[in-house]
Amino acid sequence: MSEEQKSGAEVTVESAVQASPPAPNLACEAERGRPPIRLSSTQIILFAALAVFTLYITWRAKSLEKSIANRDEASAFVAKPAPAFSLASLDGRTISLSDYAGKKVVVSYWASWCGPCKVEMPELRDFYQRYHQTNSDFEILAISIDENRSDAEGYAATEKLPFPVLLDPESKTADAYSVEGIPTMFVIGKDGKVEYAHTGLQEGMQFVLMRRLGISYRGTEPVADRKAGDARE
Repeated sequence: MSEEQKSGAEVTVESAVQASPPAPNLACEAERGRPPIRLSSTQIILFAALAVFTLYITWRAKSLEKSIANRDEASAFVAKPAPAFSLASLDGRTISLSDYAGKKVVVSYWASWCGPCKVEMPELRDFYQRYHQTNSDFEILAISIDENRSDAEGYAATEKLPFPVLLDPESKTADAYSVEGIPTMFVIGKDGKVEYAHTGLQEGMQFVLMRRLGISYRGTEPVADRKAGDARE
């Protein structure tokens, strides 16, 4: 090939290279083409709500599973005569179930070290202060399975529990009622038979007790005002 032909070929190749578009940088183009992920406030709230709902459903499922597992234990006493008992109380008395013959009796098994019990006991206290009077046809008995009297005594004093607190340190009475977990609550009817039994923390417990004890809803008026109103009636 002559020098002239070589020169022409080089010019042709150079022109072709200049005319060809540069190869795209695929990695850069892909990165630049991806829109940034930005969540609006509404989307963030929705995601948070979904997370909370998922946790709630999981908790409810576990609670239901536990309730079903315990149903054949405490609930086996429903419609059967309640086992008799006679236990020492924190105020020095000996209290028997038979002392309340003709009344409905709420029996709650608990312990000072029990977390759910520390939620239930204050609720029972508030319920008792609101609805129990000297002539009431029901009583609440809180049976502690604490091994040490001082533990039950300390908690009862701190929370100012107004109802009788009984001691069952060896869990003999709890065993008679087939108590496998606490808190466990029984409602015993005027005929001495168990009308209701529940193991675990009861949602809407005060409303359950109102229905079981035949108490009408009195609204949210202060206890003192309610008692004054009852006295006027």
